[in-house]
Amino acid sequence: MKWSAFILLGLFSLTACNAQNNSTDKVVKDTMTKKENPYYAKGEKGKLAVKDSEWKKILSPEVYYIAREKGTERPWTSKFENFKETGTYYCAVCGNGLFKSDTKFDSGCGWPSFYEPISKGSIIYLPDNTHGMQRTEVQCGRCKSHLGHVFEDGPPPTGLRYCINGVVLDFEKAAEAEKKYNEKKG
Repeated sequence: MKWSAFILLGLFSLTACNAQNNSTDKVVKDTMTKKENPYYAKGEKGKLAVKDSEWKKILSPEVYYIAREKGTERPWTSKFENFKETGTYYCAVCGNGLFKSDTKFDSGCGWPSFYEPISKGSIIYLPDNTHGMQRTEVQCGRCKSHLGHVFEDGPPPTGLRYCINGVVLDFEKAAEAEKKYNEKKG
């Protein structure tokens, strides 16, 4: 009788731990299409003031979890972790330009890392004292979506490491951007 109670308790514990891990370790997938998001606009500088209830209707669950609930994707799961293409990284929520590919570096931390944002206004910095740590959170300068954190252990010339959740990043190759520019121009 005692053994069966211990076995049941053990199975319950394993199930509870597994359920907890499944809820916090969101799988990185971007299922949102830009057509479904009326706020997504590359090149727009106007600040957005959209309620989380509205974002929840528009964004995929994975993007919403990171961007609006300040979640974190599991390390080494981002499609951008070892990505080497030349171009620009944008906020997947609103299309705000965040980083150029030539500022990306391999930090070994498990998330895409950059040493400098595109501009001062592309990123917002906030103190983050959660989990018993003193960190600096970085948010999108346009829509205030959580992107990740910045640390002072990066390479020259800035000495900064912007550790960013890849699920909240979009990317456009330099050649594609140039082609679109030329199409608009001519």
